[in-house]
Amino acid sequence: MASTLDSHEGSVGDEAFRVEARGIDYVPESERWATPRNIGALWTGSAINVEYFIYGALLMGFGFSFKVALSLIVIGNLSFFLLGLASLQGPETGTTAFAISRASFGTRGSRLMSFFNWITQLGFETEGLILIVGAAIVLFQMAGVHVSSGLKVVFIILAAAIQAVMPYLGHATMVKVLRALIIPFGAIFVVLAIYDFNHGSGSFKGFGGGWELYTAGLAFVFALSGLGWTECGNDYTRYVPRDAKKGAIVGWIFLGTAIPEIVMMILGALTFTFLSTSTIWNGANPFEAFRHQHFIPSWIVVLFLLFSIVQLFGINSLDLYSSGVSLQAMGLRLKRYQAVVLDSVIACGLTIWAEFQSTFSLYMKEFVGIIILWIAPWLGIYLVDWLLRKYRYSASELQRTDKDGLYFTGSTGINWNAIVAFVVGMVCATLAFSKAPPPVNLPFHWMTPISNHYGSACAGNLLHGVCTAGWYGGADFSVPTGVILAGLVYFLLEKATGNVARQVARQKELEPNV
Repeated sequence: MASTLDSHEGSVGDEAFRVEARGIDYVPESERWATPRNIGALWTGSAINVEYFIYGALLMGFGFSFKVALSLIVIGNLSFFLLGLASLQGPETGTTAFAISRASFGTRGSRLMSFFNWITQLGFETEGLILIVGAAIVLFQMAGVHVSSGLKVVFIILAAAIQAVMPYLGHATMVKVLRALIIPFGAIFVVLAIYDFNHGSGSFKGFGGGWELYTAGLAFVFALSGLGWTECGNDYTRYVPRDAKKGAIVGWIFLGTAIPEIVMMILGALTFTFLSTSTIWNGANPFEAFRHQHFIPSWIVVLFLLFSIVQLFGINSLDLYSSGVSLQAMGLRLKRYQAVVLDSVIACGLTIWAEFQSTFSLYMKEFVGIIILWIAPWLGIYLVDWLLRKYRYSASELQRTDKDGLYFTGSTGINWNAIVAFVVGMVCATLAFSKAPPPVNLPFHWMTPISNHYGSACAGNLLHGVCTAGWYGGADFSVPTGVILAGLVYFLLEKATGNVARQVARQKELEPNV
C-alpha cells in the first residue's frame, strides 16, 4: 500500500487516463492513494480559473468601490473552511457526499438531495459552456470571422463533447491534469496582473450601495466560492486514507482554494476598474470587454482566451464528475461514465437555450439564488448529523439500500426529521434572501419580508449595479439563516425522537471492533 500512496498516480480502481469504473460504491483502504496535499492541488488547479476572475468583475457590477469589493472577496472566500469541513466524511466512509447523506435523510430521502445537487451541477456545467463558447466567439471575431447563430450551436456541441473527456476518465485523471495546469494557468494571470496594476485603480469609487447591498454581495461570493462547493468535497476525499489527519485535509483544501480564488477575484475586480466603459461585463458575453479595449495587447488577449477555454474545461470536469455520481445516488442504474455522457448531452441543450434566451449575468443572478436556498440548509443538517454521530458512519451500511439497512429509517426510508428541517431552512432562507428566485420572483415582495424589512433604500439591480423601480434591495441573510436554522431544527428533532442515537447504538452492535 505504501508504494501506491507514494506514487500519487492512482490505484488499480482509479488510474490516470483510464476510465474509472467506480461510482458511489465503497473505495477500499487498499485503493486510497490520494493525500490531503493531492486534494489541495486538485482544488488549486480548479481555483486558478477565469470563472472566479469574472466573478470579481461581476461583483464590481453591484456598484461597490474597489476597496469594498476587496473586503467582500476576502471575507466571502473564508467560506472555503466549510468545504474543508464538508470533505472530512469521505475518508471515513469511502463514498460520495450524497451516499453519505443517506445517514441524515434516510436511504430514500437522500435521493431528493441528490436531485437538487444534480440540477446545481448541471447549472455550473452550463455556466462553463457559456463562457467557453463566449471566449471562442471573441477569438473568431478578433480574427475577422462573423459568428452566426448556427456556428454558435456548433461551438456548443463541440465544447460539450470535449468537456466530457476528463470526468469520463475519472478522479485520478482530473487530479493529475489539474495539478499539471497550475503553473501555465498561473503564468498567464501573472501577465494579466501586470496590466491590472498598471491601469487598474484601487481608488475606484463605484456608484452606490449601503450595508444592505453589502450583505447581498457577500451572499454572492459565499455561494460561488466555498459554500457552492461543499456538496462536492467528499466526492474526491473518498480516495484519501481513513487515518489521514483531519487538520491536514481542511488546511490543504483551504489553502488550495481560498488563496488562489481571492487572487483571481481581485484581478477581475481590478480589471473592471479600467475596462468598465460599457455594460459589457453584465451582458451576454463578458469576454467582449477584452475586445473593446486598448490597454492590453491583442496577442495577450488571445493567449488569455485560449487559456481560459482550457481552464473552463478543467473546472467543468469537476462539475460533471459530481453530477454523474449524484445521478447514481438518486437511484438511477447508470455507470458513472454513462451518467457523465447523459449530463453532457443535457448541459449541451441547456447551454443552447441559455445562449439565445438570456445573458450571462442574468443567468448567474438567478442561479446564485437557487444555490443558496438549498445548499445552505442541506449543509447545516449534514454537519449537525456528523457531529451527533461523533464523526462516525458505517461505511458498509451506507452502501445498502434495502429495508434492513441501518440508514433506511422507519418504514419509508425517509428521515422526516431531516426533511422537515430542510424545508424550514429553505423557506426561512427564501424569506431572508435579497430577491426571491424564480418562480417566486414577483413584482411585489411578500416572499422576502425579512430582507425587505431591512432594506428601504434602492440597492440596485443585482449584477447590473443600477437602480430599478421594480426592485428595492434589502439585506441578504439567506446563507446564515439557511445553515443555522436547518441545523438547529434538525438537532432539536433528533434529540426529541432519538433516531440518530438508536442508529449509533445499532452501529456499535454491528461493528463492535471498529
